[in-house]
Amino acid sequence: MNDVEGGAVSALRVLVLCTGNSARSQIAEALLTSRGAGRVLAASAGVDPAPRVNAFAEDVLRDAGIDWTGRTPRGMDAVLAAPWDIVISVCDHANEVCPVFPGAPVRVHWGLPDPAHVEPETARRAAFRDTFDVLSARVDALLSLPLSGMDARSREAALKAIAGPP
Repeated sequence: MNDVEGGAVSALRVLVLCTGNSARSQIAEALLTSRGAGRVLAASAGVDPAPRVNAFAEDVLRDAGIDWTGRTPRGMDAVLAAPWDIVISVCDHANEVCPVFPGAPVRVHWGLPDPAHVEPETARRAAFRDTFDVLSARVDALLSLPLSGMDARSREAALKAIAGPP
């Protein structure tokens, strides 16, 4: 994560939430950070953070040229007070228990199944690749939007449309 705690940052501030902050949210943060450099300040957090980032998530990011080693899952308390423009939940549990963030950021749900629970291991690797591909397309769609020129309602509608129908 970049500078979560504040400072004079003019970039769009995007927070991605999940349960464990070890797979889906880490992948989304990595994609936002690498592809949105200079335009997006991204972070991720979990409702019940895992002890480490899932090795399959690190592998799929490495395969895409993003070194994400050494990252540690963080809990909601680490990001709750920071000002966010957009909060994206990528799992149903995080969406259900998402707290109210200061400043009324746009909140959207981009729910995806947890690839870490797929068995056997060969299928789990494919599930992580699929998760990466979906999040990659969604992040690219987000980054293609003229978000800074949109009002909150238009921004929310555009971001919800990226996830497709519920």
